[in-house]
Amino acid sequence: MSKNFALVGVAGFIAPKHLKAIKETGNNLLGAMDKHDAVGIMDSYFPEANFFTEFERFDRFLEKQRRGGPEQQIDFLSICSPNYLHDAHCRLALRIGAHAICEKPLVINPWNLDQLRELEAEYQRRVYTVLQLRLHPELIRLKKEIEAGGADQPRKEVCLTYVTRRGRWYHQSWKGNVELSGGVAMNIGIHFFDFLVWLYGGAQRSFLHLNQPSRMSGVLELNHARVRWFLSVDAADLPAEVVAKGGHAYRSITVDGQEIDLSTGFTDLHTEVYKDILAGGGFGIEEAQPAIELVYQIRTSTVVNPNGVAHPVLQGKTVYNG
Repeated sequence: MSKNFALVGVAGFIAPKHLKAIKETGNNLLGAMDKHDAVGIMDSYFPEANFFTEFERFDRFLEKQRRGGPEQQIDFLSICSPNYLHDAHCRLALRIGAHAICEKPLVINPWNLDQLRELEAEYQRRVYTVLQLRLHPELIRLKKEIEAGGADQPRKEVCLTYVTRRGRWYHQSWKGNVELSGGVAMNIGIHFFDFLVWLYGGAQRSFLHLNQPSRMSGVLELNHARVRWFLSVDAADLPAEVVAKGGHAYRSITVDGQEIDLSTGFTDLHTEVYKDILAGGGFGIEEAQPAIELVYQIRTSTVVNPNGVAHPVLQGKTVYNG
């Protein structure tokens, strides 16, 4: 039986993946909201869905659906709004009797998870989040391999590099405001930190080596791995070979010098997340919390000298905090 969805933030960058997932899982989108009206993408998926540019009218619509009986009830609210609004929109979902499917990060500040837990219990609904890399076949294979190795296996050396070009608009939008987005480590890095903790266990120590509006870098010591990481939205950090081919993103993850192949299946995982939730699975507050706490710790840390363990991008540089 198909489910009824509503979606907030439908004009956003990530919303098309959610529209596609709702469609491909055979469900209905009854209403969507965004203060921006550049939402022609809806025609490709749900042209008959109601659309609102004012939150108050969207709220009125959701309440009307709630009171209209089982066939009109919104079963899930998909949340693609700016990061700082995620927990507010999760609360909205629970209050109208819907489950929330919220883009990462679920919250920016970890203490906001406590209220969501209380509301889940009060309304008997779930808050799910999109941790799609946990469903990537290559990472599932790697996790099984790690678990088979037992607790005494040697600590892995992991190197994570992610550069995704963003134009000048980025820093003028909410994404460039640390208080609204959580900064680079939260906005583009949260799903990487999540799967690293999922694979290699909790963080023992964290060192921040670079903290600039466009890039961050540091070292994590996890239970079973040391991770040197570099994240950037500056096109100047793209490797020359990527630029020569006209590319605008570079993603590399190596374990003991061996590349993890995430080149396939990376962009289609939102539908798998929806399938998992609808089948009774899904990732919730408990799964999201460790990475949210870790990234909060990272972004509030003081930059320290790398002392020879910097990410390769930083090696040889003398200025680390910009």
